Amino acid sequence: MESWRKLRARIETTKLPEDVDDGLERLEDYIQRWRSVRIIYFTMFLMALGFSIILTGIWPFLSELDPNAGKEFMGLIVAANPLAQMIFSPIFGWWGNKLGTIRLPLLISLGLFTIASALYSSLELVGDNAKYWMLISRFLIGVSSANIALCRSYLSAATRLSERTHAVSMVSLAQVLGFIIGPGLQALVTPLGRQGYIWLWGGMHVNMYTASGWINVLMSMSNFVMFLPFIFQEHKIAAREIMVLQGGTSERDTWKAIKPNYLSAWTLIVAFFVLVFNFVLLETLGTSLTMDMFAWTNDEALSYMGLCMAVAAIISLVTFVLIEPMCKLFAERFVLIWGGFSLMVIGRLLYIPWGPDPPKLAAAYNASANLSSSDPIYLGCPPTQNWCPDLPALTLTQFILGFALTSVGYPIGVTLIQTIFSKVLGPRPQGVWMGMLTGAGCLSRVMGPVFVVSIYTRLGTYWTFGFTSVMMIVSMIWLLCSNRLLIPPTIDNLAKVVELQELHKPNDKSNADANLAIDDDADELLAPSKSIQIVNSSKT
Repeated sequence: MESWRKLRARIETTKLPEDVDDGLERLEDYIQRWRSVRIIYFTMFLMALGFSIILTGIWPFLSELDPNAGKEFMGLIVAANPLAQMIFSPIFGWWGNKLGTIRLPLLISLGLFTIASALYSSLELVGDNAKYWMLISRFLIGVSSANIALCRSYLSAATRLSERTHAVSMVSLAQVLGFIIGPGLQALVTPLGRQGYIWLWGGMHVNMYTASGWINVLMSMSNFVMFLPFIFQEHKIAAREIMVLQGGTSERDTWKAIKPNYLSAWTLIVAFFVLVFNFVLLETLGTSLTMDMFAWTNDEALSYMGLCMAVAAIISLVTFVLIEPMCKLFAERFVLIWGGFSLMVIGRLLYIPWGPDPPKLAAAYNASANLSSSDPIYLGCPPTQNWCPDLPALTLTQFILGFALTSVGYPIGVTLIQTIFSKVLGPRPQGVWMGMLTGAGCLSRVMGPVFVVSIYTRLGTYWTFGFTSVMMIVSMIWLLCSNRLLIPPTIDNLAKVVELQELHKPNDKSNADANLAIDDDADELLAPSKSIQIVNSSKT
């Protein structure tokens, strides 16, 4: 107990950091503000986890609930989540702006997330239409995860200009870890087996498929409690800081002085779509691909894929730590191209099969044969995929190497695209443009599962990985040819545009009057990526 007190005293904030000790907030407000920001980090992690935690288990679970469902229906189930998120994100954002608070929308969305996750874990109780209920549950989880728009909006209002980059980086890290750690948690519950445990008089099944949904339920309930008033308190310091920084100067005059390069913005939006599309490829096909190529059972596929995802999470975490040092040595655009896209290109090319023989062929499933679907004769590449006897198999070495390169390239790419995107637009309101970037990611997560699974099922591995390799190569070549477009604009005359005024104490009448002058459109004007960026042109 004494050691715990010493540790807590060591990490406890006892005074304001020097760079923010300017009278805009008290120590208590600073501590509460950052506690709320960290709750936002956890929420973003949970929403990503809710999408990814069941990905490695969807196919074996669906094939047991309905052996005739097929991989194309699985693609629809995977795509339902991002489709709902893409549709409802603007609605949640408008709702939060209308209310002037994010607490109520977030509480309702987390309640919906809990219900939808419980529905997924109860699919064994719904009878013949289980595949449609699975589709509904994933769509509802996508609706609830549209609260990401609210989280990003609050993050922009609750952080200072000097804190914004760090906060956005942490959010990106939380999301990527959520996408990667989810399948690892699925692997941890695989030892429960197919039978697992039955509680509440048969009303609650906990096994290797449903446990992932119950994990979501528990985590979302704890997240719900975090947003109650005695824990989460909204502190919107950005509006106050901007008013003091401008000293009465209009922000519009600042960003009008710099004309962004919209071709750069659209280049990065397309690059973001391609990058996420290729990442979703592995998340969607990973389990079914390994079962087809290596004749793994459901248990083996869940365990091995979960282990791969867990290792990938560690690799991604190390990669995130190294991004900032790399960008100090090389320009961000070159780290993006050669550290992110090049590794993703090689990872896709490695998945074009070079095995000496076709994969093991599985027998057609016969329900009247009194054999389990996991019987060895049913393992391997199914006869419904006509290409199985003709194309060579993917080797395990190929799969591991390609997976490892993706685990390094994707975090670099997704982080630096968002960073450079914010900078090339300059210090202007970026709400619409950030919405387009987010929409591109959601669109790729909608189209990727449906399109890729359809090509894989009908045409095979050559077409699937050949097509995605071409996508990556073309995107990388375009980034190389247009890399000068990715240099952020410099602001040499910043001092002439916006003059730093003397800071006032929070209780000064002048500051109070300035706060009252902020209208309902302040949230849009204070988007997170709208910070004034001073770029050293010699570095780029």
